[in-house]
Amino acid sequence: MSYCSFSNGEEYKNHFQPGIYVCSDCGHELFSSTSKFEHSSPWPAFSKTIHEDSVSKHPEAWGPIKVCCGKCGNGLGHEFLYDGPKDGLSRF
Repeated sequence: MSYCSFSNGEEYKNHFQPGIYVCSDCGHELFSSTSKFEHSSPWPAFSKTIHEDSVSKHPEAWGPIKVCCGKCGNGLGHEFLYDGPKDGLSRF
């Protein structure tokens, strides 16, 4: 499952069926539905990756950390530190 849109076209924001979210370019496993949670952002939100090497992280000057597929480098969005469903967890 993979798709991201800012203008109300996000098909996976409210999708909570069991499964694994993968990179749209290469199929690499990124997130499990068990780490998905409801959030006010317009995109799906996850508290952790499915594998340690699921994503690569690239700090940006303005705050959040850019997140890319750990296999092919496809841009996925950002990691927001301490914005997860519980204290100390991130939001992807």
